[in-house]
Amino acid sequence: MLQSGCKLKLATAKNGYVVSYAFGKKKRVVLNFVFRKKALVIRIYGDNVRQYHDFLDCLPVEMQQSIKKAPNCKRFEVPPKCNSKCGGNVFTMDGTQYQKCRYSCFMFEVNDSSIPAITTFIKNELEARNNDRLC
Repeated sequence: MLQSGCKLKLATAKNGYVVSYAFGKKKRVVLNFVFRKKALVIRIYGDNVRQYHDFLDCLPVEMQQSIKKAPNCKRFEVPPKCNSKCGGNVFTMDGTQYQKCRYSCFMFEVNDSSIPAITTFIKNELEARNNDRLC
C-alpha cells in the first residue's frame, strides 16, 4: 500500500485499533483493517467498483455471501436516511444489481483463502483511483 502511494493512519476505536490506508490528493480511505475478537477484518471502500465489477463474480463464495448479507444503503430510500458521506455502492454481481452501504459492503475476514482475492480487489481499486486522478 505504501509503495502505491497510500498514506498510513493508525487510530484507536471503540473496540480496538484501526489501521487505514488513504490514497489520492484528497486522501480518501481505500481500506481499513479492523481488529475483532475472532478475526482480522478488512473493509475495502470500493468506490470505483463499477469499473471492475466483473471481478466480483470471481470472488470466493464466502466473500460473495458477505457482500449479499451486507445491509442495503439507506441513501437510496426516500427520504435518504444514510450518512451524507456514504453515497452507497451500486454494482452488479452474478447478474444481480445491489445497492449496498459504502461502510459495510466490502468487509471480509482476512484468512488464507481470502487474501488472494483481497489483494486483487485492492489492486483494482487503486488502479481505478489512479486512472481517475490522471483524467
